[in-house]
Amino acid sequence: MHAAVVVFPGSNADAEMIRTLRDVVGVRTSTVWHRDLELPPETDLVAIPGGFSYGDYLRCGAIAKTSPILAAVRRHAEAGGLVLGVCNGFQILTECGLLPGALTRNAGLRFECRDIFVRPRARGPFTSAILDAGKTTLRLPIAHAEGRYQATEETLGALGRGDAGVGAIAFDYVDANGEPVANANPNGSAQGIAGVYAGPRRNVMGLMPHPERMSEPVHGGDDGRLLFEAFIAAAAAGAAHA
Repeated sequence: MHAAVVVFPGSNADAEMIRTLRDVVGVRTSTVWHRDLELPPETDLVAIPGGFSYGDYLRCGAIAKTSPILAAVRRHAEAGGLVLGVCNGFQILTECGLLPGALTRNAGLRFECRDIFVRPRARGPFTSAILDAGKTTLRLPIAHAEGRYQATEETLGALGRGDAGVGAIAFDYVDANGEPVANANPNGSAQGIAGVYAGPRRNVMGLMPHPERMSEPVHGGDDGRLLFEAFIAAAAAGAAHA
């Protein structure tokens, strides 16, 4: 198993992503710079971490989507390879069209930084093992000002149905009891969406909360580790290839 973490000017969660992949779940991990043209050989997972790529100028992810490495990420995704975008990474993946919808200013128009709860919804490489284990909620931290997921009604309907050509809802915001109540949604995302799948095998996922920042007991919890263990299990079972 080999993961490549893409770093942009302004990335600030790359160290946590690398540590979680390499030291917590034992994945061989390389760092890829935004100006690189190719991914390392035999890459199974591309992880795009959180932060403020290019200072979030124009729109979050709007400049990062033009970086040279994104062409290689697109080829990897279209071939069925795993791609994970967290927070700013989610924004970048929507901007470049690998995920549907868009991330916009939080409904409360302020930066949200706290722990929240999410529920895995659709089956896929990053969620199936969690669902199989009967885990109904994960406590994860958020840190974003533009995390409000929006899409057309047609796209939202397709995501809810899990249409193969569009994607599926990977995670939604819930309360501590796993209920999708209004006050559990920290940013006003449509249908309480916290993460979405797309790609030929639901192999591309964007998630606003930070699983890499809740992957060890020293963080105050390790629910995020489950997501990383899930894609390792999926890759071992042949659900992804470079």
